[in-house]
Amino acid sequence: MPKRIPRQAARVAVLDPAGAVFMFRYDNEEVGVHWAMPGGGMEPGESPLAAVEREVREETGWTDVEIGALLCLWEHDFTRKGVPVRQHERIYLARAPRREPVGELAAAHAEDKIQSWRWWTPDELSGDTEPLWPPQLPELLAGVRRDGPPWRPIDLGFVPNGGVVSVQDP
Repeated sequence: MPKRIPRQAARVAVLDPAGAVFMFRYDNEEVGVHWAMPGGGMEPGESPLAAVEREVREETGWTDVEIGALLCLWEHDFTRKGVPVRQHERIYLARAPRREPVGELAAAHAEDKIQSWRWWTPDELSGDTEPLWPPQLPELLAGVRRDGPPWRPIDLGFVPNGGVVSVQDP
């Protein structure tokens, strides 16, 4: 088992007015194809909120997304640019109009191995899909639609690749 390097990251669940979430399809050398929300690693000295704002701008071209409540925390393993990492991730919520990414994003997408993107409706998200990061995303977003943002972030803990653990209310 390779030694994993700790990595801090932040992502955002951008929800359209109908509750669909924007996601990217990635292909990773360790875990394979999966869907995840905009976001990524924090730069030295960068706050999680600043990191997620920067990542949204770099990956979508959107500059007007207002980041809201912290939805959840989780940890997972994958390999990034040949280095095995254990990523400690914060996922925020945001509301925005349904739209396509804008600008010259091909180089950034190629570097991050982003293959495509799409908006997922709640029904599509809960159906039979390729792996989602985190796997509990359909349940987490159902809770947001039902009850609003959590009063404190839901801590999913470490989620092994291929593992799904049910969400527990704090």
